[in-house]
Amino acid sequence: MGSDSSPAGRGAPARIVPVRRPGLWGASALAIVALAWLAHSVWHNPNIVHAVVAQYQFAPAILAGLRTTVTIALLAAVIGLVLGVLLAVMRLSRSPVLRFASAGYTWIVRGTPLLVQILVWGNLALLFETIGPFRTNAIVTPFVASVLALGLNEGAYMAEIVRAGILAVDAGQHEAATALGMSRTLALRRIIWPQALRVIVPPAGNQFISLLKATSLVSVIAGGDLLTAAGNISSTNLRTVELLLVATFWYLALTSVTGVAQVFLERRLARAHAGHHGRR
Repeated sequence: MGSDSSPAGRGAPARIVPVRRPGLWGASALAIVALAWLAHSVWHNPNIVHAVVAQYQFAPAILAGLRTTVTIALLAAVIGLVLGVLLAVMRLSRSPVLRFASAGYTWIVRGTPLLVQILVWGNLALLFETIGPFRTNAIVTPFVASVLALGLNEGAYMAEIVRAGILAVDAGQHEAATALGMSRTLALRRIIWPQALRVIVPPAGNQFISLLKATSLVSVIAGGDLLTAAGNISSTNLRTVELLLVATFWYLALTSVTGVAQVFLERRLARAHAGHHGRR
């Protein structure tokens, strides 16, 4: 038999040729062209006065609205997290009453538009003129109504996120904790919750980013947020688009910073989880 004189026959490594993807390159080029056209058309649009955008980018009223937006988002997130954990534990309880109450709350809140909930809280005085000895409008201000509406809405979504994280922990962990004599509460705090965090953090981070953007909805009740501030200014100078661009810039800045923090936290939790398994 004759010897194989080809490179493969002589034991040379096979040459790997990458698969050509003309469709992928074409789609990428089309996306770049579309983005470039959009940026060019917005930047050179004669109806946009760039000096107005620059003038109000760091205006005191805009920065005050930005601080209010961040404050509303943080307070609503805390309310949502606490309420979400409570609702998730109730949903996993042995009591059918607690399970029904948790499921009913989640169904009502998630099944109705957030804008409707904000309007209800903003007009609570139409339902109850007083709360105890106080007038409702004196207690439930637009700021308080904004925090309550967003926080209670956030709790329904966080409940499902927390519940999914707890259920993602292997059932053997629950059984091992019970075998060690731990109560359900102690096992949840020391065994289940630390493991569930790795599953909870990514969707919770995405939910907080959605919450930051949802704060713009409280402008319908003059919640004092960023969009409210931009709207107040545009109502006087009639430069609506320019003020919307100002608000857009700050919303992008907030969500970008939050996204970076989320990635950092996820990596840290992943390293901690890997280190824990490495020591076992």
